[in-house]
Amino acid sequence: MSARRLSIIAAVALLAAVWAGGSARAQSIADFTLKTAANADVSLKSYNGSKAIVVVFLNPACAFSRLYQQRLASISNTYRSQGVQFLFVNVPINLDAPGTATPGEVELPTLTDATSQVSTLLGVSKTAEAVVLQPAGGSFAVRYRGAIDDNPQVPGNVQQRYLQQVLDNVLAGRPAGVEGKRAAGCLIKR
Repeated sequence: MSARRLSIIAAVALLAAVWAGGSARAQSIADFTLKTAANADVSLKSYNGSKAIVVVFLNPACAFSRLYQQRLASISNTYRSQGVQFLFVNVPINLDAPGTATPGEVELPTLTDATSQVSTLLGVSKTAEAVVLQPAGGSFAVRYRGAIDDNPQVPGNVQQRYLQQVLDNVLAGRPAGVEGKRAAGCLIKR
C-alpha cells in the first residue's frame, strides 16, 4: 500500500474513534473501590450490569455541592429506572470549615474517597463534578467528565443540562454529544 493510502486510512480510523468516543482522549477504567458510611466496600465492577454509572464528587463544606444536591437527587430519581446508577462520592476539599445542611436540603447517600484516589483516577478536580462511565467489555469507558449544568447557583436559570444530555445520548446508543465542560466548585485536596 502506498504511504498516502495508509495516511488516509489512519486519518479515517482516528476520526471514527473520535466520533465514537466523543474525544480523542478516550479513557477506560478497570475498577475502583470506595467505602460506605458503614465502612463497607463498594466496587465499581458491582455495577457492570448498569447501562451507565454517574460518579459525582461532592463535599458538604462546599457551597457548590450543597447547591446541586436537590438537582442531583432529581436527576438520579429520573434515570435510575432507565438503568443508570449514581455514586455520590465525598472527597476532601481545600476548605477546613465543616459543612452543615440547611433546612430543606437533600442529603444524598455518599461513598468516601478520603485519599482522593478515585477523583485523581477519573481526572476530577472540583466539587460538584460528574463523570459518566459506561460498561465496556470488563472495564468502564469514560463518556463525560465535567459540570452538571451551566448554572450552579440558580437552578431556574439553567439553559444547558450537560449531564442529562450525555445520559440521554448514551442511553440511546449515541456518542456523548457534549464535550467535557469545566465545573465551577471547590478544589479537591490532593
